[in-house]
Amino acid sequence: MSVALSKNLTTRFEDVVARTREALAQQGFGVLTEIDVKATLKAKLGVDMEDYLILGACNPALAHRAISVDREIGLLLPCNVVVRADPGDPDTVIVEAMNPAILVQVTGEPALMAVADEVTAKLGVAIASLGPSCP
Repeated sequence: MSVALSKNLTTRFEDVVARTREALAQQGFGVLTEIDVKATLKAKLGVDMEDYLILGACNPALAHRAISVDREIGLLLPCNVVVRADPGDPDTVIVEAMNPAILVQVTGEPALMAVADEVTAKLGVAIASLGPSCP
């Protein structure tokens, strides 16, 4: 099982971030947290790296369903979506979303499968809507 649902795009980083936020919103996800890894590593460690942003996305209705099944699932929420520049190709931006099926594997709670399937479908639609993948 892959850890991520992903797509590679050939466009500007800032455009992909904006399109990703909009695509998530269209599927009922809000962005609760945002971590600019590039800026944080530069500020804290003096390390330079490519653009790398972690968006903590949450669909409230689906989060509620998951928490109703297993209160500990909050340890694995929100769904992380990463928008990052490809260090090997500066013209490529990668969007990756955590594969929700991992929630079921980690918890061993089969009742979470229906929620994970729905989250997977919504994240899949959001990522697919970003446009065609680069070759």
